[in-house]
Amino acid sequence: MAAAPVAESAEPSAPVRTKRDWRSWLLRLVLAAASGFVFYLSFAPRDLWWLAPAAFAGLGFVLRGRRLWGGLGYGFVFGLGLYLPLLYWIQDFLGRGFGSAPWLALSGALAAYLGVAGALCTLVARLPGAPVWMAMVIIASETPRTWWPLGGFPWGRVAFSQPDGAFVPLASVGGAPLVGFAVVVTGFGLSALLVHARRRDWRAVRLPVIATVLPVVAGLALWPTIGTGAQNGTRTVAVVQGNAPDVGLDLMTEEPTLRANHLAQSELLAGKIRAGAVPAPDLVVWPETATDLAGFDPVIDQAVRDLGSPTLIGARYRAPGLKMQNTEFVWDPATGRGQSYSKQELVPFAEFVPARSIARWFTPFVDDTGDMLPGTKPSVLDVAGTRVAVPICYEIAYDHVSRDAVQDGAQLIVLPTNNAWFGRSEMTYQQLAMARLRAVEHGRAVVVSSTSGVSALVEPDGTVTRSTSQFTAESLVGSVPLRTETTLSDRLGAWTEYGLVGVAVAAVLAGLVLRARTRGTSTTATRAE
Repeated sequence: MAAAPVAESAEPSAPVRTKRDWRSWLLRLVLAAASGFVFYLSFAPRDLWWLAPAAFAGLGFVLRGRRLWGGLGYGFVFGLGLYLPLLYWIQDFLGRGFGSAPWLALSGALAAYLGVAGALCTLVARLPGAPVWMAMVIIASETPRTWWPLGGFPWGRVAFSQPDGAFVPLASVGGAPLVGFAVVVTGFGLSALLVHARRRDWRAVRLPVIATVLPVVAGLALWPTIGTGAQNGTRTVAVVQGNAPDVGLDLMTEEPTLRANHLAQSELLAGKIRAGAVPAPDLVVWPETATDLAGFDPVIDQAVRDLGSPTLIGARYRAPGLKMQNTEFVWDPATGRGQSYSKQELVPFAEFVPARSIARWFTPFVDDTGDMLPGTKPSVLDVAGTRVAVPICYEIAYDHVSRDAVQDGAQLIVLPTNNAWFGRSEMTYQQLAMARLRAVEHGRAVVVSSTSGVSALVEPDGTVTRSTSQFTAESLVGSVPLRTETTLSDRLGAWTEYGLVGVAVAAVLAGLVLRARTRGTSTTATRAE
């Protein structure tokens, strides 16, 4: 008789509990997606850098108390909230011919890394000092996705949202990995702080306060140490932006137009130099793939002679018997074509096709597309009496390309790029943000030369002094400082990244051990009962 009332009272309570679980699950799902979108809003062309830690605070709330599979799902949704809008420019490139499949597939693949990171965060969240270990896991996940699969894709790293604000000076100490870690630990620290403050658990707020405040204070304290003055004189640099048609993937057939446009803009610049309207440059820069080259080119040779200055010419170059390369040539007005650097980090599915059988799912033109040949030498050239780093376009997203060049003596960074493929999208501004971060990371001025904009002159502290608009024919002429001092980030090299990854792996292993012990204790207690 006593069992009946228990059954009756338990029966109505079950639906209520299920309903609450459904509501909390939906709330967490919405918060995860919204936090990812807030993170996207922190990227250029907006200067809302402070939204990045706020986004990770939101993710911290979502992951709190979750298990492994929950962390995987919520991390993946957070990633979709970021990458779907961040990479929408792929639609400007491929969407007209291929639809949304490439954009959705790439966004989903990158979001999967944040899904795995979210799952691993649920393990390290059990450890003392959870915000620190969770932040290390998030940043450690950026390393494998830079290289794998199919060549990797480093776009959208946390640090690339921070060319402005309190965290960017940390780039001079530990590069992009340290900046990203500082952003994420601030966000996770903030979420833990708010949770403990709501519970009035004042003893537990000490570490969250440190995690929230210390990265900001450290970044602000480092601002006065960012050197911008010339250490080996200055160079007057001219950027030739010839412009290009806004036709997306059809730009493949517009090479003669790009070449003609840049020759015409060079002619206008040469006229201004002769008239004294602009200072005579020490170095002129053409953007990436502004022309095709196979051998001696008398038209380019004459254009450089008219300019009267050594010129970096970006070209699609095919040496006899070899595949096409994406190459920057030093072209001297007296001696002609000289040194060259060929792009090492080629763009997957654009400059090479790493998995043709998979690519055929998205495009019928794979078999008509040849792979470019990657370069093997460091991205550094001697031009105008100056050692110059020349990462090409996409390579600015890779830490090692500019770092190796600076360690090899580069005093200036030049970034030739062809952003005309991506229309009037945010892509060119996202890339400029990376260049600004690299300026601080290496303590070097950066000259961005784009076919259709945005071209820019960037000071060693990341400040943009001059820039162009998109899809305009224009030239920039200005003075930039040459610097020889290497930053701590350059001296440490990749060890900052390796250290963060190593500690993240150790924290995950410790979390697994703690979970196993907790389960073992629970099982023993259950048996004893």
